[in-house]
Amino acid sequence: MMEDKQSAEPVVADVHKKITAAFTAFDYESNNTVDVREIGTIIYSLGCFPTQADLHDIIAEVEEDNTGFIALDKFLPVMTKVLLEHKFPPIPEDQLLQAFEVLDKEKKGYLVPEVLTHYLTQEGELFTQEEMDEMLTAFTDHQKNLVYYKDLISQLAADPGI
Repeated sequence: MMEDKQSAEPVVADVHKKITAAFTAFDYESNNTVDVREIGTIIYSLGCFPTQADLHDIIAEVEEDNTGFIALDKFLPVMTKVLLEHKFPPIPEDQLLQAFEVLDKEKKGYLVPEVLTHYLTQEGELFTQEEMDEMLTAFTDHQKNLVYYKDLISQLAADPGI
């Protein structure tokens, strides 16, 4: 039994480091809390892609008395369990490619940010404009103002190594 526990400890420590790093990136006041609106982005950055309903459940579990803030000490154990159980795995690369190709009717290999924004804020599980702005900042080729989706697929589908 001891061997199992010892071999699991480095994995848990690595998961804690990864979660803490993602959380800290959005802890603008350095007080171990983040705005509840950042939790989706933090969870997505950890390679987990819950539905909006699952995301709301996680927030309900960890939010500080409806204050609009989430503390790291409440978020860490919940997110550790999510990651170790592979609860919200990334979508397979071939499915992501098919989804982008449906949007890229002319098969150009890229999308204009405004088109991607329209689809992701008007249809399916809706992204907020703030989430879109963050995503487009990260994913847009700013010199050409285009989103080359084939370059993104490996990032979006990648297992964060847990």
